[in-house]
Amino acid sequence: MSPLTLPAPGKLNLFLHITGRREDGYHDLQTVFQFIDLCDEMTFTLTDQDGIQIQPEIPGVPLENNLIYKAAKLLEPSRKTPKGVLVKLDKKLPMGGGIGGGSSDAATTLLALNKLWQCEHNLEQLAALGKDLGADVPVFVLGHSAFAEGIGEKLTKVAPKTPYYLLLKPNCHVPTVQIFTDKHLTRDTPAIRISHALKLDGHNDCLEVVKRLYPEVDEAMTWLTQFGDAKLTGTGACLFLAFDKIDDAERVRASAPKKWQTWVCRGRNTSPTHDALDQWIA
Repeated sequence: MSPLTLPAPGKLNLFLHITGRREDGYHDLQTVFQFIDLCDEMTFTLTDQDGIQIQPEIPGVPLENNLIYKAAKLLEPSRKTPKGVLVKLDKKLPMGGGIGGGSSDAATTLLALNKLWQCEHNLEQLAALGKDLGADVPVFVLGHSAFAEGIGEKLTKVAPKTPYYLLLKPNCHVPTVQIFTDKHLTRDTPAIRISHALKLDGHNDCLEVVKRLYPEVDEAMTWLTQFGDAKLTGTGACLFLAFDKIDDAERVRASAPKKWQTWVCRGRNTSPTHDALDQWIA
């Protein structure tokens, strides 16, 4: 069977409202997930040697803690072939940026190995497996922009506008756990109906905490806001600003301080992973 190469896209939280804290410590939230066409690239090759190999190793992340490895292990019991797998990762999505790179890599692994190992799970079954890896994994598995509730696992398809985005990452890594455990985090934003989700100029309840803890994000937010309604995605550190025209996005990017990473990308309501998987011939 030929190797399978798939993109693993990033995502944006177009807004992020935290509506409560549950007894188990998790937070109830409401958000809209939208994919972007900035992607990691993953190549999956079946091997005669049983086992899961990942190249290159991620510095500081033991193999058993790698979400790609964990995703593959979830599918091992249902594989119909004794083949092992070699996963090569070309990492382009920044870590700790709030754009879901790790979750996307895990979801892409589930989708790829479900095919290569002939596991025959449907998308809903894969999404249920993925939820154990992280609350963002199911939306990547299902492959459509969504209004999310609960801890992020209750998903309803939506189709927001697909503008061009200037994505900006200050030189810092923001751990999700640090933000969600901060005592100053707003946790009582009133819930909204899905019919309002795409009409409101929603905000990100994590923004003030992230700015206070990470002056680099505060500085970048101040700079980007001069060009429009800049937003934070997830728990940070990436900021984004929407543009109708790619030339306008590129013009602002060109003026950004060189100390920040910047990209121009486009919003996508269907996942590039699914588009590529539909075209693959074994």
